[in-house]
Amino acid sequence: MHTTLHHLLRPALLAAALTIALPANAAEVAGVRFDDKTSLAGSELVLNGAALRTRFMLKIYAIGLYLPRAANSPEAITGSSGPKRIQITTLRDLGASEFADALVDGLKRNHSEAELARLQPRIDDFRNTIVALKSTPAGSQIRLEWLPGSGTRLSVGNEVRGKDIPGEDFYQALLRIWLGEKPVDADLKKALLGKG
Repeated sequence: MHTTLHHLLRPALLAAALTIALPANAAEVAGVRFDDKTSLAGSELVLNGAALRTRFMLKIYAIGLYLPRAANSPEAITGSSGPKRIQITTLRDLGASEFADALVDGLKRNHSEAELARLQPRIDDFRNTIVALKSTPAGSQIRLEWLPGSGTRLSVGNEVRGKDIPGEDFYQALLRIWLGEKPVDADLKKALLGKG
């Protein structure tokens, strides 16, 4: 009996050990694939976490966060140097104004009036660039990237939209939409921190 049990458990234990030893793999969220690694500005980035944004039980977008090194707290992420990427794939047709306003609302929830006042001209530039898209059809890939020495870059597909927005504080403000004290979704925040 002991030998039979040992033979039955051994493959399962071996499989479990191999799973733990494997490096982080690509993630799939609502049919959207996020590679485990990507490159940006000559640096390799790793997928820190990926999640699904829903609202009223509707799937809105899949989001992945890429960093130079894995981090499991908002402070470690905003405090880390090097390029970063927020990658969003829309899962339904969204009006550009609706999408922009949702992001601005996330900024407002996570910043004081004084902080917002300092960021306001850049928030306006960012919002205007998104609104100029007119719409973000289902399947649109939107990238918000921090490029040291250049700023926050918005790309849709492989096309850069608008001018890079200066100041790392602006990119950190964007991160707080999903990772701040009042994130758009607590479970989404957990998943982007690699705890989901």
